Amino acid sequence: MSAIWVLVADNSRAYIFFGSKPGGNLEEVTSFEHAESRMHEQKLTSDLPGRAFDSGGQGRHVMGKSVEPKRQEAIVFAKQLVNYLEAGRKRGQYGKLYVIAAPALLGLLRKQYTPALVSMIAEEVDKDLTQLDAKEIRERLPAYL
Repeated sequence: MSAIWVLVADNSRAYIFFGSKPGGNLEEVTSFEHAESRMHEQKLTSDLPGRAFDSGGQGRHVMGKSVEPKRQEAIVFAKQLVNYLEAGRKRGQYGKLYVIAAPALLGLLRKQYTPALVSMIAEEVDKDLTQLDAKEIRERLPAYL
């Protein structure tokens, strides 16, 4: 049986665990903290949105942003995680990958996956288990893992 990695993540923290046999313990490979994802919106923006005049002379209005700052930080974090997973795949550090992530982050991760990484994913679970330790996470995974 090849090595297994388990990614457990939410928008601001993530853990990668290693498993080598079915039903065996998980060992932490690494962890990630993304403090910017926990910051208040006000601290992420340096000033107010710009203002523009309507071409028809109706007055001024606030120019919106295409992506909210907190979402942008979550996208940055998702890219960081996928880059790490992809590097591990290229080095042959695992043969199967299980992704357990908060639903909002899971959607962002999926947008970053490479086709080669998708082929390594054995299962995805849309739950936030980042508050649990390795033993509690293991208890929530399938026995065949």
